[in-house]
Amino acid sequence: MTQPPPTESVAVELEKLRGTMAEGFARVDGALALLVQRGDQTDRQLADHDQRLDTLERSRWPLPSVAALVGAVGLILSVWQFATN
Repeated sequence: MTQPPPTESVAVELEKLRGTMAEGFARVDGALALLVQRGDQTDRQLADHDQRLDTLERSRWPLPSVAALVGAVGLILSVWQFATN
């Protein structure tokens, strides 16, 4: 029969295991913190892009309205020119 290991060696092994687990959790926590930071940066970039897109949409020329106005002015000038001749 073999003798059971002394309790000191079990305690030492458990302490090593605890250290390994703590190191692993610290590494995972660091990776999660990095992912959260990147997610926050992405959210800020999306909000900035949405704001810039809204500004561009509000400031663009209303091209269909301008085309209709030019067409109406052209029609009026043609009718006026035809009427005066």
